[in-house]
Amino acid sequence: MTLHGTDAHAGLPGLPPLVRRALDAARELSFPYSCRPEQGRLLQVLAGGAGGGGGRIGETGTGAGVGLAWLASGARAGVRIFSVEREPERARAAAEVFRDRPDTTVVHGDWQDIAAYGPFELLVLDGGGQGKVPGDPAADVERLLVPGGTVVVDDFTPSDRWPPRFGGDVDRARLHWLEHPALRAVEVRLAPDLCAVVGTRRR
Repeated sequence: MTLHGTDAHAGLPGLPPLVRRALDAARELSFPYSCRPEQGRLLQVLAGGAGGGGGRIGETGTGAGVGLAWLASGARAGVRIFSVEREPERARAAAEVFRDRPDTTVVHGDWQDIAAYGPFELLVLDGGGQGKVPGDPAADVERLLVPGGTVVVDDFTPSDRWPPRFGGDVDRARLHWLEHPALRAVEVRLAPDLCAVVGTRRR
């Protein structure tokens, strides 16, 4: 989740209708932490790479459904999308956004509940499983991704040094993903103040 992510969409032309619907839900909930448009466009593009006819996309941290809407807007026909949200009010609101999308399921629960719907061709870790804070273990990508599947870890601050640093200290969470032995991973800069780590599970 990104501070002011909901507001960052204001006035942007050409937003997919489903994204606009999710933004309306976020505003009704006074939920400011939606993904930013830069993140959304990345998710839309990556979702298009998930195979149809049984392919699966997963997301932790639905929020009001803005990131999920970007994913659904890019996904090919036949792909199933699952997202888990721990706050019941947000889960209900997001489920309503996708009420006419039988390919998209919003689950109320802990982020680890996403495992029941995998393994995934694309997994977006935005509400648990990033390993950024104490008590939030990093997701097991060897269990949650199919071979060749992609994981996206959102909301890092760009760093111009190695090892990457955040708040003056080495960013251990980012290093976990960039140096993960099961992944080929890269940091993608989305804006001067925003980047994501994208990794593909080795076959």
